[in-house]
Amino acid sequence: MTNVTQGRLASIQVGGPREHGGAEIASAAGERPWSTGFYKTPVGGSVVARRTNLDGDAQADLMNHGGVDKAVCVYSLDHYAYWRGVLAAHGIERDAVTPGAFGENFSIEGLVEADVCIGDVWRIGDAAFQISQPRQPCWKLARRWGIKTLAAQVIETGKTGWYLRVLEEGPVAAGMAISLVERPCPEWTVARANWGMHEAKGDGEAARGLAAVEWLSESWRSTLACRHER
Repeated sequence: MTNVTQGRLASIQVGGPREHGGAEIASAAGERPWSTGFYKTPVGGSVVARRTNLDGDAQADLMNHGGVDKAVCVYSLDHYAYWRGVLAAHGIERDAVTPGAFGENFSIEGLVEADVCIGDVWRIGDAAFQISQPRQPCWKLARRWGIKTLAAQVIETGKTGWYLRVLEEGPVAAGMAISLVERPCPEWTVARANWGMHEAKGDGEAARGLAAVEWLSESWRSTLACRHER
């Protein structure tokens, strides 16, 4: 496939685990302190993409985040207008919803879940990436914004974002083009993969089909295989 420019890397964010809601504050609010790498800081220049992470980035929960199959979290800025409206209804200022608000490393423009596929290989600068799975948001997204149903809403809307594995390490920077190098599995868009995991739970054929996608992350393939065996 000839490289096709698909979108743009608008912003890069990194950050490590930090504790939030110190003991006194959490106690006063009736909550427990919590540790998360969800809060990311924009990178002004270039950052090197490594096999399991971007330089300067780390996760608090390594059982469910990070690693080879989830080295980089991607979210589309094309969804931000929608979420600004949702969060505004809960009293959150629209200006507070800036790139990285969904805990993503790469904030991109011009691509959403229906436009990209599991197994897609991207070239951004000197680095190469491959889409491994949709993002499955956890409770920390809801905790970050103080909206208990937010993670569920993200899944229900299909505006989940997705993860990348790093095939070739190298520096990347905001403003770079996203070029599609290879699309080995055009039938399984990220949007359809979300459907296969979340909405077609009773559809054994869908589970088998998605689990058979060799470029899908190991964790999703395992979950789908277990579901099929029940």
